[in-house]
Amino acid sequence: MSGDWKSGLDLMAMRKDYIQRGLDETEAGTDPLALFDTWLRAALEQQLPEPYAFTLATSTPGGSPSARIVLLRQFDSGGLVFFTNYESRKGNELGINPRAAAVFFWPELERQVRFEGFVERISASESDAYHLRRPPDSRYGSAASPQSRVISSREELASRVDQLRREYPGGVPRPAHWGGYRLMPDAIEFWQGRPSRLHDRIRFKDSKGHWIRERLAP
Repeated sequence: MSGDWKSGLDLMAMRKDYIQRGLDETEAGTDPLALFDTWLRAALEQQLPEPYAFTLATSTPGGSPSARIVLLRQFDSGGLVFFTNYESRKGNELGINPRAAAVFFWPELERQVRFEGFVERISASESDAYHLRRPPDSRYGSAASPQSRVISSREELASRVDQLRREYPGGVPRPAHWGGYRLMPDAIEFWQGRPSRLHDRIRFKDSKGHWIRERLAP
């Protein structure tokens, strides 16, 4: 970038202290996915805006990172499941470097959760099942979009959707280039904001199929 433009916002003067609650080892327990379930349910009960949205970070083997917001659609002991176009930027990067990181942030609860691990595609049957649960317009949209590629105009997308509606008036089948991924974590960190920036950070690391819990300095 070039030029001498500078924002007039005084961001250095903006402060917020975190005072709602803490996180100790007793509350954290021994199963990080059970704790994540508890925290996500709390966010849902507070009716926060899309609390199941998270930042997904991927990278190339050369270390060039990219990040975007995606939606969590399922999770269990196997990990986090999200859906996308396999030919998108994140799909291409995961195909080359199948490690990723995810961050959930719920500022109203002064909490965040970080996941790191390997990513793999879920089965075609699982992707088919979710595809059929989506609203028809969403199915047409995902099938029509050449995600992450340059297009000439929005009208080009609308034309693609109209064509699919004519070809598949009863609903478009799941395209082969669209489906689900599962992030299988080997590290999960829970962050609870505390006063004076002395935040609570509890990390779980996988060790031969068992979780090791440890406290990190804020």
